[in-house]
Parts: sequence; C-alpha cells; structure tokens
Amino acid sequence: MELAFSSDQRDLFDGFELFFSGESGPAVVRRAEPLGHDADLWRRLDAMELWGSGASVADLAVIAEAFGRSIAPVPFVEHAVASPYAAGLAGGLGHGIATISLRPADDNGVWRLVPAGAVADVVVGVDRDELVAVRSAPPGTGPLNHASAPLADRDSRHGERTVLGASCAIAPLLAQWKVLTAAALVGVASKALELAVDYVKERHQFGVPIGSFQAVQHGLADLPGSIDGARLLTHEAAASVDGGGTGRCDIAHNEIDDPLALASMAFLFASDVAAHATERSLHFHGGYGFAEEYDIQLYYRRARGWALIHGAPAVEYLDLADRFWPPAAAPHESREHW
Repeated sequence: MELAFSSDQRDLFDGFELFFSGESGPAVVRRAEPLGHDADLWRRLDAMELWGSGASVADLAVIAEAFGRSIAPVPFVEHAVASPYAAGLAGGLGHGIATISLRPADDNGVWRLVPAGAVADVVVGVDRDELVAVRSAPPGTGPLNHASAPLADRDSRHGERTVLGASCAIAPLLAQWKVLTAAALVGVASKALELAVDYVKERHQFGVPIGSFQAVQHGLADLPGSIDGARLLTHEAAASVDGGGTGRCDIAHNEIDDPLALASMAFLFASDVAAHATERSLHFHGGYGFAEEYDIQLYYRRARGWALIHGAPAVEYLDLADRFWPPAAAPHESREHW
C-alpha cells in the first residue's frame, strides 16, 4: 500500500483542507468552546451535500484527516457514520445532525456520554437487544470535558423510536467510527508537528533558533514516521471496512484482514501517536505551550479527549487481544462492550 494519497485522494484532501482551514481557524474553535459546536460552520459543511453521496469509508477518512488538522467544532465523524442509518426515518433526516452512541443504553434506557449528543437530533445506538434510532430534541448542553466536545446523555426510549435491527448490527458502525476518529487524530498529530517545527524555527535562544539544537531535532525527528504509520494503518483499516476484509487474524504470519480488528488497531495507534506528537510539540513550546493564546493546547486537549470518548484504552487493548488470541471457553467475566 502506498504511503502517499492517490491523486484523487490528494484532490479530496486539498479541497477539504482548504475549506476547514478557511472556515474553521483557531478563532472559530475558541469561540465554540466549551460546548464545542459551531452551528454556522455546520450549516456550511452540510451545504456541501457530502452526506448521502455514497462516499466510501476510505474517502471519508481522507476528509476526516483534514477535519482533524483544523479540530473543527462540528460532529463530522459521528454524522458521517450515523446519517445513513437515520436517513430512513419518517420524514428523513433533512438538515438535522445524527450521531452514534458508543455504548449500549443502561438499565434505565439512557445512553451515557454520547458523542455529539448535546447537538444531535437523532441518536443511533443499542438498547437491550435492538439497534435503534431515536429522534428527540437535543439538550444543547453537556458536561465540561477536556476536549470541549459536545457530549451528553440521551434517552433511548422516548421520542420517535425506530428499530433498525439486532444489537449486533452496531459492530460495523463502531468500526467506521474508530477508523474516522483515527484519521482525525492523524490530522491532529500532523498539525501538532507543523506547529512545533514552525515554533522552533522562530524561537531564539543564545542568538540562534532553538530548532538548531540537536536535542530539539531528535525530539521531533521520529514523529513523521509515526504519523505516516498511523495514516497507513488507518487507510488499511478503512479499505477493510469498505468490504475488502476477509476476517483473517493470523498473528503468526502477520496476516490481519479483519475489519473490526484493524479498526481497533488504527484507533489505538493513532491515539498514541496524536498524544505523543502533541506532547512533544507542547513541550518544545515551553511555558507558552500551556498558555491559552497558543494553539498547541487546543490540539493537546483534543488528542486526549477524542481518544477517551470511546472509553478506557486498556479495555480496547484487551478486547483486541481477545480477537487475536480468543480466551478459553471457561466461564469468565466478559470485557466486551456489546
């Protein structure tokens, strides 16, 4: 697989990079905090009629990277995943926002900390043994969080409720969410590296740019390889989710073509890379890195917050390990979310 985008992917990336960089600069991101949603920006993105266009997950991953580079305060990932399932509701989705609950409803029928739950008109998720879509008024508010993301609890049993299938049908939606979030985190990491390089060229100590110091160079030199690796794995996962996967998980021969496993691998690796890249960038900004007027703190917070929306990474690692090495048949307490 090529490390670089194809010519079509490059055109797609450049187009959305131009849109997001022009429409969602740091001032827009700051203005949208703490809720983390800009309704005007959403209307402009929605007007591009991307939804329902039949775009593949691979194409959406290209756009998600551009979205991540600008940390745009709109629910691009969640809506891209959930909108095809919400479009069949009575009256259609229209210009509403759809999202996915990453966890099943609790015993009281509440979906907890739904991504974009504060602003979404329709939530797709699991309630008991069913995959359902529920249309209800968004609360417009949610708990404060590290990434200034519009999280909120939502009710799975009140509102316009449509059964979409069995609960197991959530699996491909979760895989798509993980792949697109991984792509967005690749965008966060690549932009964080750019911010670091630009800063160490401008910041002078002892009469020279700090980027001329070998220790600083060493601290940034390994990031491009990690970012390219995360991008490569993310696009391999996207291709598998799009239908090219066979379900193979042969660790001994390094042959992994299971869409669910690759989605988890991409999500976990991109999360680590984004956390590492933003930490390095913030570190080389010195004390300025923690200052609100510097952009790196925006990326630092989202690199961690976006990765935690799905839950504790340790659980995801353990579930992935179970895919590679299925646990013994003896009864045990499952870690599975579904």
